Amino acid sequence: MGRGDGSGRLVSPDDADDSGTGILHVDMDAFYASVEILDDPSLRGMPIIVGGVEGRGVVSSASYEARRFGVRSAMPVAQALRLCPAAIVVAPHFPRYLELSAQVMRIFHDVTPLVEPLSIDEAFLDVRGARRLWGSPGTIARTLRRRILEETGLTCSVGVAATKHVAKMASTISKPDGLLIIAEADTATFLAPRSVRALWGVGPKSAEALEARGIRTIGDILDTPRAVLDRVMGPAMGERVWQLARGIDVREIETDRVEKSVGHEETFRVDISDDDTLRTELRRLADRVGARLRKNGWEASTVSIKVRFADFTTITRAQALSDPTAVGQRLGTAAIELFAQLDRPLPVRLVGVRAEKLRPAGGGGMPLWDDDQEWRRIEGALDGAAERFGSGAVTRATLLGSRRDVGAMPSNPRPPRP
Repeated sequence: MGRGDGSGRLVSPDDADDSGTGILHVDMDAFYASVEILDDPSLRGMPIIVGGVEGRGVVSSASYEARRFGVRSAMPVAQALRLCPAAIVVAPHFPRYLELSAQVMRIFHDVTPLVEPLSIDEAFLDVRGARRLWGSPGTIARTLRRRILEETGLTCSVGVAATKHVAKMASTISKPDGLLIIAEADTATFLAPRSVRALWGVGPKSAEALEARGIRTIGDILDTPRAVLDRVMGPAMGERVWQLARGIDVREIETDRVEKSVGHEETFRVDISDDDTLRTELRRLADRVGARLRKNGWEASTVSIKVRFADFTTITRAQALSDPTAVGQRLGTAAIELFAQLDRPLPVRLVGVRAEKLRPAGGGGMPLWDDDQEWRRIEGALDGAAERFGSGAVTRATLLGSRRDVGAMPSNPRPPRP
């Protein structure tokens, strides 16, 4: 879910110049909330929050009526309701979102095979080779918007530009239900007044470091020596920001996106201080991550953990593995080792385990010694039992009853960003 609430929206006129363009970024508007309104029209025009309806749920998406009160994704529902007391909280229906997402993606593929999905509700399209069949990029964008509305009942916002970065910026600025076309010759004029925070990859800390030196807009970056950017952000990020500020983005559309990580996390109904309980939850999450890796034929080279404390302070730690693995036992051991190194001043609200730097299973061949051989056999048997009898039919004895003890909320496998 984007951070915008629709204020400051810019859209292009029907006769907008689209010369030199060919990249589209299509982003569905408040997707989860819009689907709920589509299925229940009585919600239209109301401030809607999609998220956990009990305990300590978080916001997955919100209608623009709710966003105008400051409601944002990943915000606790309780906090969102304090900001917008009149909001209606609706439980998410992920199968329905996936159904409509697949329908939208099919529409994209009707226009061009060069589609790069970024999440369940957005994608880049390269339409440079589709001109003869469908018309100019601006015409294609208008056709897509019309088809999506007619065939799904949902609205989307589209940015049209010469590069992926500028197209994504344009779609964000045109929300909701808008189209913004940036001709290649107009790129510099479009970028110059935008905040440095709009640049791809510039997070809050980098933005604060730039702003502390008076570098507040992309135009300011153009006036800043490259050496200064390198000192503030490091050479790699300095190079990226230097190029993006000039409209340089050589990335092509990736039609075969490789999943870069797999993770699970748990939010507890009550904050937890007991180390044994927290280690048990990390082990449970690691087992689930391992099962997903094996199901999809991946191995991980790195394990990371995420810990959120009672005051919402969140930290992450990562550890490289000696050999890539999909064995939950080893993933869990690494996660627990990382957890043991943390200074934990407050009870814990959330823990997560993530497998990163994935590669196809067996891609490096079998090692001379396989320390995971026995656990690989055991977990393979667990996979077979889960396939026959359902997830959770067989589990570790050490995990039995722990969920009841901690009152964990349902596991969150990190569904794609709305």
